[in-house]
Amino acid sequence: MAAQETDWSAVMIAVRDGRDRTAFAALFGHFAPRLKSYLMKSGATPSKAEDCVQDVMATLWHKAAQFDPERAAVSTWIYTIARNRMIDMMRRERRPDPEAMPWDQDAEPDQAEVYAAAEEGRLLSAALADLPEKQRSLIQRAFYGDLSHSEIALETGLPLGTIKSRIRLALDRLRSKMTES
Repeated sequence: MAAQETDWSAVMIAVRDGRDRTAFAALFGHFAPRLKSYLMKSGATPSKAEDCVQDVMATLWHKAAQFDPERAAVSTWIYTIARNRMIDMMRRERRPDPEAMPWDQDAEPDQAEVYAAAEEGRLLSAALADLPEKQRSLIQRAFYGDLSHSEIALETGLPLGTIKSRIRLALDRLRSKMTES
């Protein structure tokens, strides 16, 4: 049967409902090269694309029960999984490897530095407490909640420009307080 005549939903349902290995092999044979090409066009190296394809196809097998032909076509479902895996791989590459970080476990911390850091923390807490509530809550969301300005706007319903202005004003006030001390 030609590729354009194949009912991929029926093939996926055979994998989903019957754990049909022949159907899975057909899905793999059709989609794996296309996924690799798609991932390489998206910036992945050939080896990373192959790794990602293997991961996607393994996910397809293990999570076949989640496929619903009413919600998405097989190709849409598979390419969405691939796109998400690729994003995850890129995020992992940007993170430093904890084992590669230089840890000097034998050195005792300098007590003057410890005291200075504690004092700076105390001053910053006091400066934060002096901010108007509208500014303080945005600073806390941005820096302690690790939210982007857009995420804060979605969460609070405030316009993005208002978020940026209030955070900029708050940072200016904090900087001023910290340099006074």
